[in-house]
Amino acid sequence: MSDNPRPRRRHDPDRREKIILAALDVIAQLGVAGTTHRRVAEAAEVPLGSMTYHFASLEELIIEAFTRLDRSLSTYYWDMLQAAKTRDEACEAVVDIICGNRWTDSYMTQLFELYAFAARRPEMRHILSNWMARSRQAMELHFPPHVARALDAVIEGVTIHNMATKDHLPQDEVRAMVRAVAGLG
Repeated sequence: MSDNPRPRRRHDPDRREKIILAALDVIAQLGVAGTTHRRVAEAAEVPLGSMTYHFASLEELIIEAFTRLDRSLSTYYWDMLQAAKTRDEACEAVVDIICGNRWTDSYMTQLFELYAFAARRPEMRHILSNWMARSRQAMELHFPPHVARALDAVIEGVTIHNMATKDHLPQDEVRAMVRAVAGLG
């Protein structure tokens, strides 16, 4: 028997999840181009070898991270709109989606990176398409498809505008836009 036994491996059932969440953080900080196995492993506080154990490639990890972002946003939209009982409440839910505190700089940067990633890799556009389809489906709980599509565009446009400028659109203006698009004037 050796004086220096091999250290026991620590079983961490949440390691894969930690890596995915850390990848999103690194993407928000450094972009997809700056995301490496080493940086994600450091952010997740896991051994570098864990990266290739859980993901065959860096691209697979990035795709999984963006898929996680898609699911998170889709669930948020669905929860907000499913809670609404009337079309007026649904309009308020859309206003809350736009004006709420969900859209941090980090979240928006991740979305911009997702758009750029999908634009550079057409085979990955399904991640973006799936998210847009699910957000419209959530809105279709209360609005016809053409209105849901228009509201989706308003959400995208206003959140990008608000991220890009210091002068965020006031909630009353956003409400007026949403109600106009929804045909509630």
